[in-house]
Amino acid sequence: MKTVTIYSTPTCHFCQMSKEFFKEKGITYTEYDVAHDLEKRQEMIQKSGQMGVPVIFVGDEMIVGFDQERLASTLGIAA
Repeated sequence: MKTVTIYSTPTCHFCQMSKEFFKEKGITYTEYDVAHDLEKRQEMIQKSGQMGVPVIFVGDEMIVGFDQERLASTLGIAA
C-alpha cells in the first residue's frame, strides 16, 4: 500500500471531502495541519509550489485539490 499524506487546514471543505473519502475507503493517511504547523506549511510549499490545500501525496505522486477519480486511480481502488 502506498503512503498517503495530506496537507490540510481545519476550515478547508475539499480537505474534509478528501479525508472522508479516505475514511470511507479504509485508507490510512498522515495529516498535517498547515494552518498551525509552520514547518509543515513550508514543507508543503517547497514540495508542491502550492499555497492552497489540500495537497495530497500518494507515494511520490502529488495531487492538488480533491480529485476523487485521480485519487482512486492512484490508490488502485474504485472511486
